[in-house]
Amino acid sequence: MAKVKSAFFCQQCGYESTKWTGKCPSCAAWNSFVEEVVQRDTKTKTETIWEEESKESRKAHKLDEVLPQNEQRIKLPDNELNRVLGGGMVPGSVILVAGDPGIGKSTLLLQCALECKNVTTLYVSGEESAQQIKLRAERIGINNPNLYLLTATDTHTIFQEVKKIKPQFLIIDSIQTLESPYVESAAGSVSQVRECAAELQRFAKSTNIPVCIIGHITKEGSIAGPKVLEHMVDTVLQFEGDRHYAYRILRTLKNRFGSTSELGIYEMVTKGMRPVSNPSEILLSQHDEPLSGIAIATTMEGLRPLMIEVQALTTQAVYGTPQRTVSGMDLRRLQLLLAVLEKRGGFHFGAKDVFVNIAGGLKIEDPAIELAVVCALLSSYEDKALPSNICLVGEIGLSGEIRAVNRIDQRIAEADKLGLDAIFIPKANSKGLDKKNYGIKVHTVNKVEDVYKLLF
Repeated sequence: MAKVKSAFFCQQCGYESTKWTGKCPSCAAWNSFVEEVVQRDTKTKTETIWEEESKESRKAHKLDEVLPQNEQRIKLPDNELNRVLGGGMVPGSVILVAGDPGIGKSTLLLQCALECKNVTTLYVSGEESAQQIKLRAERIGINNPNLYLLTATDTHTIFQEVKKIKPQFLIIDSIQTLESPYVESAAGSVSQVRECAAELQRFAKSTNIPVCIIGHITKEGSIAGPKVLEHMVDTVLQFEGDRHYAYRILRTLKNRFGSTSELGIYEMVTKGMRPVSNPSEILLSQHDEPLSGIAIATTMEGLRPLMIEVQALTTQAVYGTPQRTVSGMDLRRLQLLLAVLEKRGGFHFGAKDVFVNIAGGLKIEDPAIELAVVCALLSSYEDKALPSNICLVGEIGLSGEIRAVNRIDQRIAEADKLGLDAIFIPKANSKGLDKKNYGIKVHTVNKVEDVYKLLF
């Protein structure tokens, strides 16, 4: 009879303890320890067919004896998904897609499986029945004869079907519903999530078949389950967006085979997720007449330049303490910019309420939008509208100077492609820049006072 071991696990971080503790010594969470029965008996574990075939790979080899394999990435029909994965799926990789409930994770991966018509795909669902998945597939409107559906939660059953079907792509929806026969605890517990993820990782590395896992999000916004889950997978994708808006953002948090700063944008439509190939057009609102407090900036998300609209509003403070409200950027950066305008420019923002918003629901960390934020604030302060056909790029220093930003060529090219007439860039970025290569007029500025004199 197998020896049964009982242990206590923190449901927040996955810390294991032999006895119950009120406060977790790892993450300092209170009352988070739950007792789970863990069965650890290697004699009962039978090797699967791919583990038997991969015994040769367990031997140690010299680095010079390892032959390189020219394995191509699996190109997906979805260009946005290819972008965040670094150019396509790597064979044998494990991808974790996490997001809020109802954000569209299952729809995105089912749509991806339906579009891959030349790839045999097994879609495993522990949350929905086959009839419910069929209804969603009919709504998407794509037919794929090479797509197999399996509604199961036991990993042993899943791997038995994998041996029969021999898929080229495996999708798990979701990791919190799976149960391993080697761990005697409830589905979704720390030990179950960790063991099921380990089995899927061994399967992917042994067979060179990519595995895509859907993960849940906790109330705090972090990925549910132990933190070790993020370390075990190769790529972590975060699916973000407000359910009240149609646009979704797929952001790369971790990628062993590509950049971690890539971004994919989707629009939720009736037939699933529509990739947005040119997000700059949807992030810029069209106005019938010029409005004060609006400026256009160019930001970089990974290798992709985006044109965004910065909106600012300044009003006379009614209450004792002026308000500072920000949506889409860091509040501390706004306070810094207001201090620069107060000290270096002589503008009395200390007696005014200030509201700043990045249109489109994006969260921008690029410091290159600071010049556009300053100009939007001055436009609202003076109640004079900026020209709608100009773009502003630059980082603001504490002395009021405009500092250089990176990848200025791509920013200018994006503004030129959208048909803007002029762009204001830092003077430090003009070295080695050939303005004749662009149809857009390029203005170089050195201080905030220079921009103020040119625009106001």
